[in-house]
Amino acid sequence: MTLNYVGTLLKDLKVMLKQAHYDGKHTNLIFQHRDFKKLVEEVDNVYLTDDELTQIYNLDLSTNARLDRVRDLFLIGCYTGLRFSDFSELRPENITHNGRILTRKTLKTSERVSIPLNPKVLSILAKYEGTPPRTITNQKMNDYLKELCRLAGITDAVEVSRTKGGKKETRYLEKCEMVTTHTARRSFATNAFLAKVPTVSIMKITGHRSEAVFLRYIKISSEQNALLMLEHPHFNGSAIRVAG
Repeated sequence: MTLNYVGTLLKDLKVMLKQAHYDGKHTNLIFQHRDFKKLVEEVDNVYLTDDELTQIYNLDLSTNARLDRVRDLFLIGCYTGLRFSDFSELRPENITHNGRILTRKTLKTSERVSIPLNPKVLSILAKYEGTPPRTITNQKMNDYLKELCRLAGITDAVEVSRTKGGKKETRYLEKCEMVTTHTARRSFATNAFLAKVPTVSIMKITGHRSEAVFLRYIKISSEQNALLMLEHPHFNGSAIRVAG
């Protein structure tokens, strides 16, 4: 089993032991020990850059209605940051302010979010006369997304590491093989962060209440981070220093 799967089992076990203790079923408090905790390791997830999303947007899928609909639905997710459960259930009533704002109460957290729509999303909605494209199952869409991204040429090799059976495994996959419906949400958060949208503004859209949890969505390399920091006055020499 992978480390994160084992961690999920331990988390659920701890919840049950805690509830059973409160219900008077046992008196063992080992579940409170500091070492009795969920095991977790960072997962090698990917995001799609703005350029890659444009490659997908510009694909000519006029002869493939199946992938055309999947592409349009996926891009709505990439440009709004909604989960699959939300962007797959959009209705015309969710589009407000003369078609410029998408407002929805999220299914997972019941958080009401309002999201500005960029020109690409507006173009997609216009294509369907204001009604977001009809959805398919999450599993089917994940299969089709890999096919879609391969057509768009998103095939760079990505190193993937994980702990399985207590041993560290490393393998290389084509990036298109790692794209799922949740990549849309991760892409939105990362691209907005790289575009210097304030973190608090992005979190208002993604619905994250904790910055620590939100930052786990941001998938940028140390090189990207360094290039971003070069634009800060502290590093580019434009900071004004006042003598004391």
